[in-house]
Amino acid sequence: MVALTELEHDALVEIFNIGVGQAAAAMSGIVGEEVTMSVPSITFLSRSEAAQLLEEAHRNNQGSPDNSGNERICGVSQHYEGAFSTEALLMFPEDKSLEIVRLMVGEAVPLAELSGMEQEAMSEIGNIILNSCVGTLANIFQQELHGSLPVYHVGSSDEILDATGTRADTVVMMLHIDFILEKHQIHGYVAFILDVTALTDLKEQIDRYLQRAMGLQ
Repeated sequence: MVALTELEHDALVEIFNIGVGQAAAAMSGIVGEEVTMSVPSITFLSRSEAAQLLEEAHRNNQGSPDNSGNERICGVSQHYEGAFSTEALLMFPEDKSLEIVRLMVGEAVPLAELSGMEQEAMSEIGNIILNSCVGTLANIFQQELHGSLPVYHVGSSDEILDATGTRADTVVMMLHIDFILEKHQIHGYVAFILDVTALTDLKEQIDRYLQRAMGLQ
């Protein structure tokens, strides 16, 4: 697997922090209260490792360590082409996605109607967050990245990752994102599924950015 140096990794974290900062500002306007987002970690995993991470995170949040295999994840995916090719995914535990939709539409909407609005609302949130992250990458890399329309998924972590057509030779770049609101703290993940060519292209774009930043290009 193509590995990033510590400098490349730190640059990537900083780029994504800018992207989620822009997403947080947009989300604040939608939910009517300040939203803070942070990217505390970026890890590169196999597809099976990524699925296991999502399951463990869900169990830890639920406080029940013995319900493995029953965790349903809500995901929104978009495909991007340009400087590199990737399938991007925003993922939350299903119960947290309803919590976010409730924040968007207000307390007055009945639960039955809320569930019906979940797909559209989560697709909008996914579009905002994924495009903020990818748009920041494109701006900083001075390249173009074009995205597809968002697609909504619900299922186990394995099913969500499989739904994107992930192949065995791909790597999952996982961003753990904290969403902090006045009365809520929600943990989510953004995943970028990259094949070897895409990972090499990403590394090359980071190196070019670092050279420009240091005045070497």
